[in-house]
Amino acid sequence: MGIGQITIIQENTASGGLKSVERTTLFIGLAAAGAEFDKLHSIGQATDLDAILGAGASTLKTNIEAARLNAGANFTGWAVPLEAEGAHTWDTALEMALDMPNNIYPEKVAICDPAETGADLEAMQAAAISAQNVYGKYISIHTAAPSILETESWSEYSTRIKALVNGKALHRVTVVPQLHGNNLGVVLGRLDNDAYSVGDTPMRVRSGSVVALGAAPVDSNGVELNMGHITDLAAARFSVPQWYTNFDGTYWADHMTLDAEGGDFQVYENLRVMDYITRRIYVLMIQKIADRSLNSSASSTSFHEGFFMAPIYEAAKGSVLNGEPKPGLVKKPQDGDIVITWRSATEVELAILAAPIDCPKKITTRIALDLNRLGAE
Repeated sequence: MGIGQITIIQENTASGGLKSVERTTLFIGLAAAGAEFDKLHSIGQATDLDAILGAGASTLKTNIEAARLNAGANFTGWAVPLEAEGAHTWDTALEMALDMPNNIYPEKVAICDPAETGADLEAMQAAAISAQNVYGKYISIHTAAPSILETESWSEYSTRIKALVNGKALHRVTVVPQLHGNNLGVVLGRLDNDAYSVGDTPMRVRSGSVVALGAAPVDSNGVELNMGHITDLAAARFSVPQWYTNFDGTYWADHMTLDAEGGDFQVYENLRVMDYITRRIYVLMIQKIADRSLNSSASSTSFHEGFFMAPIYEAAKGSVLNGEPKPGLVKKPQDGDIVITWRSATEVELAILAAPIDCPKKITTRIALDLNRLGAE
């Protein structure tokens, strides 16, 4: 070589940060007169909801207000106000928000007008799966369900509302009866609060009582909603508030999905953690398309086991506050939690495990007297 040469190549190692979509919700529902209908609006704590959703009352505005109160100072999301005879229904509004040019990526979608039939719920599951297949976006849909009518007894209401979900296996759908008028917004705000971990259930008592839940309903016989009714609805897979005898405040039960019996995603926090990890591994997989550094050699396999498990290691990081350990989203990975298998020279398959953290939702204490110690001191 006749002269010296210097070449600098800046490598992109795909080790940068990934954007977070968690704790964001897209609210869709009918709005009052004067709303900016059929448009996507960004919303936060300072948003003037009257300006974009109309000055009058609506279930959309009521639930967004409840979500903001329960979500804390960093609440952000989107809203699409609909007109009764307007250009969009909830499903076309969702598609408009996910598609170009809007192209938003919410973690959750709230359908604020109550679902009336099981077919409505099936359409929501289909929309969530379509978002995954068409846009590569992993979302869950959380819908309101009707409250009790003034003419109904609790028994009649129970029969009517259970018909919505009976026999349904829809793991990306949760159903929240609007018993207090704003239940959907309350629980979604509780989930969006960044004082929570994404792996936490809204049942968590130490996070405090819910905020601004509406007035408790009564049935046609004047019987007020009680924990017997709540337990009945929770057993049918509805997401409901709850309270404890001789303990102040109103809290929440499990945020149930309509996953089939025995499914991994019967409670929303399991699906939420799975989506959290999936979104991050999805990006890493795209980065490795046609990258020959991923190959079947032992050195490549060893490196890429760590590469693809990085989101799970990150999710497993905990902290300590005042001596009390605070867990991550999942348990620390173990050897064998990832297996890389080459199906051919151009096709590779990953098998990855992530173990959720234990969570005490039922605590039993046995207390007994030790009479053998009488007179021992």
